[in-house]
Amino acid sequence: MRTVELGRTGEQVSHLALGAMLMGTSTGEAESFEILDRYTTAGGNFVDTANCYAWWPRPGDTGGESESLLGRWFARTGKRDEIFLATKGSGWVGNAEEVRAGKADLWSSFEGAGGDTLRRALDDSLRRLGTDHVDLYYVHVDDLSTPLEETLSALASIVAAGKARYIGWSNVRTWRLERIRQLALANGWPVPVAVQQQHSYLRADPYSDRDFSIVSAEQLDYVRRHDDLSLVAYSPMLKGLYDVPAKRAAEYGRGSYGGPENDARLAAVDKLAAELGATPGQVVLAWLLAQTAPCLIPLIGPRLLSHYEAAIPALDLELTPEHLEFLDNA
Repeated sequence: MRTVELGRTGEQVSHLALGAMLMGTSTGEAESFEILDRYTTAGGNFVDTANCYAWWPRPGDTGGESESLLGRWFARTGKRDEIFLATKGSGWVGNAEEVRAGKADLWSSFEGAGGDTLRRALDDSLRRLGTDHVDLYYVHVDDLSTPLEETLSALASIVAAGKARYIGWSNVRTWRLERIRQLALANGWPVPVAVQQQHSYLRADPYSDRDFSIVSAEQLDYVRRHDDLSLVAYSPMLKGLYDVPAKRAAEYGRGSYGGPENDARLAAVDKLAAELGATPGQVVLAWLLAQTAPCLIPLIGPRLLSHYEAAIPALDLELTPEHLEFLDNA
């Protein structure tokens, strides 16, 4: 598995990151451990989780299950020092049952990025993970109601205390990224080294109500011009949209990714996959891995071992310049 530098930190992380969102809930412990074992045996070292993973799969799930499972895996394998570990705060939902039942709004239920909130959240994460630090700590959902000065000052204290080595942001607008950067530089606080956003081969509707979470052309340009900031692309497979025909017509996919341009892009992926003897999802993942402007890190979150096994061949799928041009021009 190839590695890339995270921002300009000097840290070499796997070009393919592994998301543990559903580990400990939808993905049982034995299967989660098998995925983690296979990923690390293949040379993978970039593992991603969050304190709120995952409160939604089953009644009684509250969040923290993924971090707790990773803590047990670290204890079993002794591999904590081999892993570049990322977790997140600000997205914890304390009223999960009410949100699940539709009695409370999700977006107003997030714990937010207040200073005390983040410090407490990370301490709780470290306890579940069984470690004294994480390598990368994200603000999971950008919090417009808390002054950025408060959030950045708290993150600076977290880094100074050695509880996180680097910081990042997720689900954030481009103008906010620039404001974060300027405030951090002006005050001598750590500058984010990673932005984690949803990004795939299909192009999202720029007027979608999820535009703050999905990479836009403007945001790609911003990351391209700031090479100290890596783009970590979550949901690159759009929950199986490319490989499962029924999902192409589902609200999740068509709600943000409909329209004639994406019909053409899906047709191009299908055509190239047939020519290469690959799946459409593998072609998309190979396309993402081939991007250089900016270089980005796809983050897969397999629910099943079979999903992981279906994705890994993309690492060996070499797309020629002609293949890339065909996909880019669809």
